[in-house]
Amino acid sequence: MTLPLRLLAPSPLDYFASLVADDDNFALLEAAVALGQDADPGLDTQAVLNEIDSLGARLQRRLPVDASPMHRLRTLNRFFFRELAFAGNVNDYYDAGNSYLHQVLASRRGIPISLALLYIELAGHAGLTARGVSFPGHFLVKLRLPAGEAVMDPFNGRSLSREELDERLEPLRRKQGLVGDFEVPLGLFLQSAAPRDIIARMLRNLKSIHQQAESWVELLAVQNRLVCLLPDAWDERRDRGLTLAEMGQSDAAADDLSTYLTHAPDAADAEPMRRMLAELRNSQRPQLH
Repeated sequence: MTLPLRLLAPSPLDYFASLVADDDNFALLEAAVALGQDADPGLDTQAVLNEIDSLGARLQRRLPVDASPMHRLRTLNRFFFRELAFAGNVNDYYDAGNSYLHQVLASRRGIPISLALLYIELAGHAGLTARGVSFPGHFLVKLRLPAGEAVMDPFNGRSLSREELDERLEPLRRKQGLVGDFEVPLGLFLQSAAPRDIIARMLRNLKSIHQQAESWVELLAVQNRLVCLLPDAWDERRDRGLTLAEMGQSDAAADDLSTYLTHAPDAADAEPMRRMLAELRNSQRPQLH
C-alpha cells in the first residue's frame, strides 16, 4: 500500500530565507511581516498582508483618479496619522513588539522603521512614490513630488526642512570629525535604503533589545535571521557564536567562532575569540576516567 505524501510546511527561518534570497525579487514587506513569527510562531503572514492591502483599498477609494500629488499626500497623512492614529510608541519605545508589523497594526504604535514600512506601502496605494531612508539614529521616509523631494518623520508625520536635518546630523558629524574640509553632504545621508538594509536594521533593533535583556532564546532567533540575511557579515556569525556559548551549545558556538576567525583573522577581537574558541573545543573533549 502506498502511503500518501505529506508535505511539510517550511520553518519560519526557511520561509524567511526564501523571501530574502534574491535582491532583484526581495519581498520587503512580507519579510518584515515574517519577523513576527519569532514572537508568534502561528502568525498568518498572508492575513497580515491582506489587512494592509485592505487599508490601502480604503485609502484608494477616497482619491479621485485625477487627484493631484499634493491632494494624495494630504489624504494619505490624514488617513495614516489621524484616522488610523498611527504614532510613535513614546511610552514603551524599546518594546520588541514595536518591530513586529502585526503588533504595530493592532496597537497603532511603533518605532520609526516599522511605521515607515506601513506608510510607504500605503503611499503606493495612494499613487505616490515613497522610499525609506536609513538616517543615522532615526529612520525617515522620502517622498517624490513634482516640486522635489520631501522628507518626513514617520514617528509623528512632520515634514523636515534641510535645516532640521542638518541639525539632527550635527552631533554625528562632530563625533566622527565630519566637519570643515571633511564635511559629508547631507544628500549622502538621504539615499534610499536598500530592502536588505531595511530588514537588517529591523533585526539589529531587535538584537539590541534581546541582548540587553539577556533573552538568549529570542536573541538566537534574531541572529539566525541576520546570518541568513547577511551571510558574509562575519561579525553576525561571531555574535551568534557568543550567544550559543551563553546557551551552553558549545559545538555550534565553536563552529561559528571558527568561521568568523577564518574570514576575519586580523579582526581587532581575533585574539580573545581564539582563546574562547580553544576553551569551547576543550570543553567538548570527553572526560577520561
